[in-house]
Amino acid sequence: MARDTLTGSRIRERRIMRGVKQADLARQAGISASYLNLIEHNRRRIGGKLLLDIASILKVDPILLTQGAEATLIATLREAASAHATTEAELARVDEFAGRFPGWAQLLADSQGRIATLERTVETLTDRMTHDPHLATSLHEMLSTVTAIRSAASILAEPGEIDPDWQSRFHRNIYEDSARLAETSRGLVTYLESEGEAANETGAPQEEVDAVLEEVGHHVPQLETPEGDPEAVAVELGRALSGAAQDLLLAWLGRYAQDAQALPFERFAEEIQTSGPDAAQLAATLGASVTRVMRRLAAMPEEVLPDPVGLAICDASGVLTYRKPLPDFPMPRFGAACPLWPLYRALNRPMVILTQSIIQPGQTQALWAEALAEPIAPPAVNQDPLYEAHMLIRPGVPAAQASAAEVGVSCRICPRDPCPGRREPSILATA
Repeated sequence: MARDTLTGSRIRERRIMRGVKQADLARQAGISASYLNLIEHNRRRIGGKLLLDIASILKVDPILLTQGAEATLIATLREAASAHATTEAELARVDEFAGRFPGWAQLLADSQGRIATLERTVETLTDRMTHDPHLATSLHEMLSTVTAIRSAASILAEPGEIDPDWQSRFHRNIYEDSARLAETSRGLVTYLESEGEAANETGAPQEEVDAVLEEVGHHVPQLETPEGDPEAVAVELGRALSGAAQDLLLAWLGRYAQDAQALPFERFAEEIQTSGPDAAQLAATLGASVTRVMRRLAAMPEEVLPDPVGLAICDASGVLTYRKPLPDFPMPRFGAACPLWPLYRALNRPMVILTQSIIQPGQTQALWAEALAEPIAPPAVNQDPLYEAHMLIRPGVPAAQASAAEVGVSCRICPRDPCPGRREPSILATA
């Protein structure tokens, strides 16, 4: 096959390396998933604006998608070296290495891709094993049942005569508890063996809401008008959610509607084109709170923003209550994140806008973070304020920021060592 007809294969390779789903890339590029699938299998040629758009989404030079395999291979080797900063690699001679030993170079590149895939799998499974409510409930039920069986069996095993009626009752209890234990075990095995989205259907309420928000791109057009009804939208979007998840979704939609009324879509989008996505600058221009501006930026459709933005919100305990990750800045699915995030520094310095250039392990591009903690209620007599922190993440680090602070996702899956903020060992740490 001619080299210029392999562009689709290179697009697929770069997409998988960055952990982007085919449907998400198609949506961002403005094409159907089926058409992108044809492109990736080299059944449709691609060029012009569409190629440039896909290259921009994947954050890769378009020439790496159109040149031969060697250019892609060299880029992969450079990414592998940046992911292992503790190892001194001769980056200046990477072109020579790929040219002289293409087989070994490809082996290293393939290993790096495999490692990245395994790390994402470990992250997902760790979150699931640690926080999955269905798994925790099943294990608790199994332990309770085993304890009940053991208690009844210990009574029967004790020396001495037992009244026949009581003996029959203990035997019946052991039989019923054994049947319940077998049923719970079968259900747990079935759940653990399930794959894909089926394994996440019984997730935590917050995870259910996250899935809905991701499906709509965190943008709800129905609430961008004064006539928008959060309750009606909650019914429409939350049909398949649990009761607890529906309550969380309704609360989020209610806040969304208030933000949309305070900062109407047309004016806000126009101001973004004028001032850019700087939350503090927009807040000063529009006379709104910085945290409200952050939420509105996260709710804007991609065509309005010059670059995608991410947003993390946590309560006073540090637990994430809202998450909109970026490909270059993943966020934990549950609980608290890396304590080095500016999000948590903001809780220590409320009402102060903190800015910082940050980068996560394995990433090559630093991001710009703006964080602020504000009280969630007006001042009250003899009551300390309760704070909520927001952190907006976006590309576009100012030139004055020479170096980026290294932060992680969460301690359990962060390879950085040593780290002053580590609270538990990492399962990805090297020996």
